[in-house]
Amino acid sequence: MALPRNGGGGAVRLPPMNALEILRETVRVLRADPHAFTYVLFLLLCPASAFLLLSAAALEGAAVLPLARRLLAAAADSGLPLTHFVKQLAHHLAATLIAAVVSFPALVTLLLAARAAVAYTVAAVYAGKPLAAADLTALARRAWPRLAATYGLSCAAVVACLAAFLALLVTVCSTLKSMLYPPDIVVCSGLVTVLAFSVVYAHTIIVCNLGGVISVLEDVAGVNALRRSVQLMRGQTHVGLLIFLVSTIGLAFVEGLFEHRVKTLSYGDGSSRLWEGPLLILMYSFVMLVDSMMSTVFYFTCRSSSLEILDEEGGSVEELEMIMGGKSDVVR
Repeated sequence: MALPRNGGGGAVRLPPMNALEILRETVRVLRADPHAFTYVLFLLLCPASAFLLLSAAALEGAAVLPLARRLLAAAADSGLPLTHFVKQLAHHLAATLIAAVVSFPALVTLLLAARAAVAYTVAAVYAGKPLAAADLTALARRAWPRLAATYGLSCAAVVACLAAFLALLVTVCSTLKSMLYPPDIVVCSGLVTVLAFSVVYAHTIIVCNLGGVISVLEDVAGVNALRRSVQLMRGQTHVGLLIFLVSTIGLAFVEGLFEHRVKTLSYGDGSSRLWEGPLLILMYSFVMLVDSMMSTVFYFTCRSSSLEILDEEGGSVEELEMIMGGKSDVVR
């Protein structure tokens, strides 16, 4: 299957795809311009991934464990039994929060620049006009303010979602405990709450990720980008959820390897395995790269469906068809 192009300024048209087809399309796009994506991987994503993975490890005793203990104390006060799953969940949540706070400067600079560069590179591949590294950097710099505004709003949405989840979990468990329900009922209710949160959290993340791509490739930002993201995803939310699931599994797998292969400094016979750290950071960065590429390809599939609807209604689509043309003109 050849890559679709928007020759002559026409809109890129992609057929509706499921998550597996989007992954295959992502591989085709990656092979179409490997040099640009390698540039983004090593210069932007690897440093951001190193900050993310190493910050939690460096602050394990100073910040992660105390925060995890506080979360476990709150869980115990609410009546939730301190099972192994609850302890692991509290530790993972604490490590994620600490890593996000400590590495926020790197995320808001390196990671956002990488996402903007990936979005422009995918669009350039579809346009049949590969971008040089200097042009890619210039475009990413111009798009950064819009992407930063959208990212800030996305972070606020995720924090609000997490706060609502913790408040709901404590409320449900405390209520059941005060009504003298057995611990098994409390655990089941907590698991149902976690499942509901997972669905809401996944929807929030896919809307925010698509909104970030929109803020790069279209002249919108913030609330308008997220609103357009919701509009484009109508009828294709399940595809976005599957993309989120694949990316989450990949990132969690590498994080688990980093936890057990690098944080533990020896095999038991004194031989170090710290050398695996850079390899795992590279793997983590590559998964992030593929995730950003899949989000961009998903944007083009959603936009193609939107253009088809507009065509059926007799609407004008010239402005939407000039994405690459408009962005190419700003490079000097």
